[in-house]
Amino acid sequence: MTSFTAYTLDTAKPEAQKLLTGIQANFGFIPNLFAYMAEAPVSIEAYLALNQLIAKSSLTPAQAQTALLTVSLENDCNFCSVAHRALGKKAGVNPQTIESLVSRTPIANAKDRALIELTQAVVRERGWVAEPVLSRFLEAGFTHQQIFELILVVTIKTLSNYTNHLTRPEPNPELLATL
Repeated sequence: MTSFTAYTLDTAKPEAQKLLTGIQANFGFIPNLFAYMAEAPVSIEAYLALNQLIAKSSLTPAQAQTALLTVSLENDCNFCSVAHRALGKKAGVNPQTIESLVSRTPIANAKDRALIELTQAVVRERGWVAEPVLSRFLEAGFTHQQIFELILVVTIKTLSNYTNHLTRPEPNPELLATL
């Protein structure tokens, strides 16, 4: 099996050290995802840029975290699922929505359900989403703009979920402590 290096501030390339320093300042620790991504600093730059764009989208922080968690669960990414459960709680995602997503039981909140259904469809169907799913999303009060913003969410999670599939990081204790 191919092994990957989890870098620290001391072992990372100089261009990665600067990025990891900023990440550590933001989180209070370096999430293991970034420790592995430090092998290719441009991948960290891409992740951070996409994250900033999602923050500028019309999705609320709770909606963005709901979608990020949905993609992570669809892609079976344990690290990101743990991270977005924690970040979702912090962003004010409905606790029932988080629990139902994780346990794969029906989502009670209609707007959350429409958001999750479209996000799941984009991932499962590789963008070939059925018209009724799009209609339910729009009928729930979302916009065409937000359809494209969800594709952005899928994009960032493809980067991080696939990185985690290859590197198999354990969730940081700091993330687990917030669940």
